Amino acid sequence: MPEKRTIERARKDAREGKAPSTQAGEFVREEIEHIREGKHGARNTKQAIAIGLSKARRAGVKLKPPSSGSKRTRTQASRDYKKGQSSSRRKPNATRSRATRSALKREPHRAASKKALSAQAKSASRRRRKAS
Repeated sequence: MPEKRTIERARKDAREGKAPSTQAGEFVREEIEHIREGKHGARNTKQAIAIGLSKARRAGVKLKPPSSGSKRTRTQASRDYKKGQSSSRRKPNATRSRATRSALKREPHRAASKKALSAQAKSASRRRRKAS
């Protein structure tokens, strides 16, 4: 569950007319903070970003599923998007939530280091430059 202040910041971005990716950035930032403070870990920086984007979609940010990527990623992203756009809220399964959290706790915390984030940003920008 995202923190109240993260949702507020994302809503503020939406009111200001900022792009959905900017709104989702608040959730990604929250996830990086969680890893840094030791709440849980992530296998790599990409996973940390993916968790943040998933939370953003589920919180109602109008962030469309990616057109590229694996079939599984696209399917999950569209499922998260639909869940965020619907008004019905069901109580999450406690057992499943606990299992997910304990699995993430076993992961390393270096995914949110400055070095890892820098490497991720550089590789992402390299990919973008080729496309344009």
